[in-house]
Amino acid sequence: MPFEVLLTDDAVTDLQELYDYLYLHDSPENSEHVLAEIEKTLSGLSLFPERGACPAELRDIGVRDHREVFFKPYRIIYRTTEKTVLIMLIADGRRDIHALLQRRLLRG
Repeated sequence: MPFEVLLTDDAVTDLQELYDYLYLHDSPENSEHVLAEIEKTLSGLSLFPERGACPAELRDIGVRDHREVFFKPYRIIYRTTEKTVLIMLIADGRRDIHALLQRRLLRG
């Protein structure tokens, strides 16, 4: 049975900001392409949620309950529960992921 894929409010904001940035600074066509590919990647997690690896930034500090998949250069960081994949972060991998994770996932 497929897992339900849910986005946190932060991940929804990530996706919207990414789309808007590409739309304004690249092209409307590329923003649509990237959005479609990220959605395809997210959909794949419904059937294969364990396929991602633990992000090195989290593994190095002993946090092993998150995984990541890619639509390069974009990183999608998530965690799973019994039947849910919860998308925590969608970010360009060229950004300072360590700082993003500090603010987003490790703030509590």
